[in-house]
Amino acid sequence: MADSGPWPGIHRERAALADDLADVMAWSTRSLCREWTVHDVLGHLVSIATLTPVTFFGRLAASGFRFSAMTSRNIARETAGGPEATLARLRAHVTATTGPPGPADSWLGEVVVHGTDIRWPLGLTREFPAETLIRVAGFYRRSNLLIGAKSRVAGLSLRADDADWSAGSGPEVRGPMLALVMAMTGREAAVERLSGAGVEELAARCRTA
Repeated sequence: MADSGPWPGIHRERAALADDLADVMAWSTRSLCREWTVHDVLGHLVSIATLTPVTFFGRLAASGFRFSAMTSRNIARETAGGPEATLARLRAHVTATTGPPGPADSWLGEVVVHGTDIRWPLGLTREFPAETLIRVAGFYRRSNLLIGAKSRVAGLSLRADDADWSAGSGPEVRGPMLALVMAMTGREAAVERLSGAGVEELAARCRTA
């Protein structure tokens, strides 16, 4: 079967996240992104779905070419109307195929990882399709774009115990596929779900993320 690319998965995961958050009340809960609430993370995901390369560079210039400042402004813009409005914006852009400049696989990774940043602190779960997590893991292993995942797992052997996937060489880190993906992106909470001789080293790298 021909590879349909990441967009069907992006659309599916945006819709699944919107459904999962339909009855959420605790929007000020701290997410796995240390400085952001779950509402902030949702606002960030909406900004990704609504940006184009043109608006991205325009806002970056307006923020003095400071990426973190632009991100903060985007979140403030998308959360200003309150959680219900932010969630409605996500639903309105579920099938959007625009985004900032960069590979579309990164936007699949964003909705998987940031969706989990929101879900885990709220006690929610999502059974992601294995092929989605494998695609995201493959992308992150090869990329240091923004989050440094490639460097974080260098010299470690990663092995999923719930999917047919393994990669790398060195001390082993084993566990659920989603936990491996989350650990690649520096989430300390994910390391607690993993085991193996390489876990301590991975934990140390996550602490410095």
